[in-house]
Amino acid sequence: MIGAHSADFVWRAAGTIASITSQGGSASVVALTYGERGESGELWKHPGQTVENVKRIRQEEASAAAGILGASFRCLDLGDYPLSITDAIIEQLAELFRSEQAQVIITHTMVDPFNPDHPVASQAVQKARLLASGAGVASAFEHTAPPDLYFFEPHQPELCGFIPNTFVDITRFMELKVKAMECIQAQGYLQSYYAELAARRGNHARRISGLEGVRYAEALQRTLPWVVSSL
Repeated sequence: MIGAHSADFVWRAAGTIASITSQGGSASVVALTYGERGESGELWKHPGQTVENVKRIRQEEASAAAGILGASFRCLDLGDYPLSITDAIIEQLAELFRSEQAQVIITHTMVDPFNPDHPVASQAVQKARLLASGAGVASAFEHTAPPDLYFFEPHQPELCGFIPNTFVDITRFMELKVKAMECIQAQGYLQSYYAELAARRGNHARRISGLEGVRYAEALQRTLPWVVSSL
């Protein structure tokens, strides 16, 4: 899971992460920045606040949230608003995908008119994915099998070109998602919003599938076709 900012994974994919780790899978969360400038408004209300202290708090909050979900967390600390990506960062991400043999990558949509960092992160992840997999063909360089690529739901999906074509049932993991969200005091105002969204997406998933036990869900957009042997 690659987020532009340290808490992006909590709001948008916490339940999905928990569903993976609960089955013995591994999940790595990588934040490109701490979101110290554009995502930490609550922290800057404190007199005498510093960038260093905001980063420290964001590291502690995100690490605690990831731990609840059974995932690892690291931040590349590239600086937000604006986020700038170099070729060296692209290669660092590609090497990460190769070394971990990533099977699924989740990141931002390619469009977000309200956040300048999210599309930058999405473009970087997609380029690194192609480099890591040799664009899906045999390569003379070290490469990995092409990972599945998903976009998680942005805050304003209808304005970001987001098409929810995959719903993850997180009913069993909603309590963990709430606990993870409660770790992010720098953006506490988002907790109720994303709890309500999980309930709405649960309603959609229930109507689509007919599975009456689905109460909460997270919506994702799968970007690549399925390859199957039969239907």
